[in-house]
Amino acid sequence: MPISDQQVARHEFLLQMYDDAYFPDRVVDRGKAILLRLCERIEAERPSDLQSLYALTQAATEEFNLLDREFVAAGSGIETVAREWICDEFRFVVSAYGFTDADAGALTAGRDW
Repeated sequence: MPISDQQVARHEFLLQMYDDAYFPDRVVDRGKAILLRLCERIEAERPSDLQSLYALTQAATEEFNLLDREFVAAGSGIETVAREWICDEFRFVVSAYGFTDADAGALTAGRDW
């Protein structure tokens, strides 16, 4: 399903990670796909409140938890800087869809990276 929100469709997700050779592009591509799936789910399910939104972001967070293993296997990892970049992307997504009052910590509360 193509993204209908033009701000989101034009956004270059995880650009800092692509620009850093420490993070393999093929693994970053999977992270970008997670974020795009989150956008698709928000557009399809149209969460009406923060709890519904957090359920979607937690599912994406769990995918990033699994992806961290792939980063580690590739000699990389979701460390401090990457964690901030990924969390920034979550904040961008929810803000783009009008959830400006979402708690930044709650968006990725289930993370283990």
